[in-house]
Amino acid sequence: MIPRLAIIGLGLIGGSFARALRAAGEVGSISGFDHDQQQLDTALNLGVIDHAARSAEEAVADAAVVMIAVPVLHIASSLDDCLAGLRADAIITDVGSTKGSVLRDIAARCGEVPARFVAAHPIAGTEKSGVANASEALFRGKRLVITPHDRQDARAVEVVAGLWRAVGARVVEMTAQAHDDIFAATSHLPHVLAYAFVDMLSRHPDAAEIFPNAGGGFRDFTRIASSKPELWHDIVQANAPALLQLLREQIDLLEHLHGLMAQGDWPQVLAHFERARAAREQHLSLIE
Repeated sequence: MIPRLAIIGLGLIGGSFARALRAAGEVGSISGFDHDQQQLDTALNLGVIDHAARSAEEAVADAAVVMIAVPVLHIASSLDDCLAGLRADAIITDVGSTKGSVLRDIAARCGEVPARFVAAHPIAGTEKSGVANASEALFRGKRLVITPHDRQDARAVEVVAGLWRAVGARVVEMTAQAHDDIFAATSHLPHVLAYAFVDMLSRHPDAAEIFPNAGGGFRDFTRIASSKPELWHDIVQANAPALLQLLREQIDLLEHLHGLMAQGDWPQVLAHFERARAAREQHLSLIE
């Protein structure tokens, strides 16, 4: 059990972690800070936090563990805001969806990555945002990725991993580069495609008829296009090198399929569909 936790950024992930850790009996008190006063007030009113701080520096005072749960492009500046108030032995962690950019940004802004900073990413979430949607069950059975860095304090990793296991997550480790390559493919590219697809249809002359007649498949395919645009703008920007390569490959494949359909080569179109179905069925049990 940690006596005091500080959450910087009171959205879905930070709020859910606070709720889950409290429900597990693994935290004494929780302080929080958010630049959005409404989120801060909501977190306090809902009992997600015990103390609403007026600054990041105030929030982290006497905290054994500090979680930075802000968009990836703002993690380094948020850490910088915390530094003056941190205990010498405080452990800091994040929940950003990219890891290489976070570590580089911290090193650039703070001079180096603190040894007790643990780069982490919970593979959990919904298309909803805000602390009002926080759930103590959000991380149960979900994967939590830790990407150790060159100056990593091993004890800090143990503590952070233990907290995530306490809220039901399954902890794995990998390099920051491997993480960013993998999640460019499994998360970041799908969001780009969903946003682009819905945007395309919204511009169609028959959009007023298209959307009312969409079925369950459309709803399933486009669900993630309801995710917070600002959040995904930051993620896409932070992981652009890996994402650009995958997006180019996807565009090339779509152009190839377009050519096959234009030529009436339906057997080859079917072959593409069959390969995709077989690949998904083969790996379905691994999809969380």
